Amino acid sequence: MIEVRRTTSASPEVVWGVLADGWSYPSWVVGASRMRSVHADWPAVGAELHHSLGVWPLLIDDVTRVLAAVPERELRLRGKGWPLGEVEIHLVLRPTQSGGCEIVMREDVVAGPSTLIPKPLRVLMMKRRNAEATQRLAYLAEGSAR
Repeated sequence: MIEVRRTTSASPEVVWGVLADGWSYPSWVVGASRMRSVHADWPAVGAELHHSLGVWPLLIDDVTRVLAAVPERELRLRGKGWPLGEVEIHLVLRPTQSGGCEIVMREDVVAGPSTLIPKPLRVLMMKRRNAEATQRLAYLAEGSAR
């Protein structure tokens, strides 16, 4: 798994609040462009987000499903964006002594043609993308904590 970390002044509860709002997904996930639907029980195990990736007119309809969830601590997801493939994402929220939290995001391709991309290139692309995603997530959480 390719890992990035970001510390935020927002508490794990507040960051979880952003993660639990499926409609906010395109606000922090780099490449997600629009939401189509969110299961009512998001982020319960098995719940899905239906969204699109890319820029119009080149959009890929994607589905992201919850594999595991521990409220205010951990969220595991599997995203399906065919014809590119599938990814697994693991988000962990670790409380800090200051009342904020560290956001740990791990992701890698697990199925499809994107598995053929050499690991060093995947690491380079995904680290940059996920560093931006965790920064956006932190900003949204910090803004909603005000």
